[in-house]
Amino acid sequence: MPRLRGVLITLVLASGLVACGSGSSPPGTSTLDPTTFAAQVASTDVVAGEPSRIQIGVIQSDQAQGVRLLTAGTIDVTLRPFEGGTGTAMQGEGAYVPAPGTQGDATGTPALTTPDIARGVYEVGGVSFDEPGIWEAEASFELDGTPLTLAARFEVLAEHVLPAPGDEALRTRNLTLQSPGDPEAIDSRAQDGAPIPDEELHEETIADAISEGRPALVLFATPVYCQSQFCGPTVDALQGLAESGPGDVAYIHVEIWADFGASSINEAAGEWLLRDGDLTEPWLFLIGADGTIIDRWGPLFDVDQVAAALAAL
Repeated sequence: MPRLRGVLITLVLASGLVACGSGSSPPGTSTLDPTTFAAQVASTDVVAGEPSRIQIGVIQSDQAQGVRLLTAGTIDVTLRPFEGGTGTAMQGEGAYVPAPGTQGDATGTPALTTPDIARGVYEVGGVSFDEPGIWEAEASFELDGTPLTLAARFEVLAEHVLPAPGDEALRTRNLTLQSPGDPEAIDSRAQDGAPIPDEELHEETIADAISEGRPALVLFATPVYCQSQFCGPTVDALQGLAESGPGDVAYIHVEIWADFGASSINEAAGEWLLRDGDLTEPWLFLIGADGTIIDRWGPLFDVDQVAAALAAL
């Protein structure tokens, strides 16, 4: 069975491994228990020697409040080789990137919110690692007057596993409105007789856009079955970009599952993202008119940043 990975679901599982706070705190002191916090690097397919966006999610879970996410503002981030590995440590500021349509932005102060109100990641852009290997991200921030520091390990590869900027885009014939079969394979929201939403995002294939010499903005995501809870908002954001962006761009949503019940992944999604039985999503790719991948974002993207990249075309 293919494995789909997402940052929030992994963090929720990880939170079950940390102790929950108990007892009461002396008057005037913080009630935060550092052992109820966890962090995870959400970015995947990070490669040494080229600029990357590093996204970090922070979660807090205890018996009293349940699961809450750190949202809004900025945090301090240190990236270093793990336990004596080779490479040069770097420091930067992680700016909050919300799931589109949820609350919070990079202004203000970091705060804990429930996932139904706000969810997102902190991003450090333009990071270039000088060596592949296992690295560690250290996230530092202050919450209710309490300084907290969390660490998370991640891998920096020697070369990309997934299609990346500078590569020739795969000329994939993804499913469209004209494709026969189950509408849920085109968009997982088309369930129980519901029509396929956002029809503009399902009108053409990646292969056709490249053949016609048109730029394409392509999102791979499963709105209904997404583990990270990021997919639905990103599809909505893509529709918004299609409505406000350049008219000569092909805006394409590729559903991940051909048949969720049978654990069958769409061929197009598999060609781009499935490697050794593992698939991460959502991913957004910007493809130039010549068929070359210009940029990519995953798992979240800043809508303004993507709009600026479209305008630059």
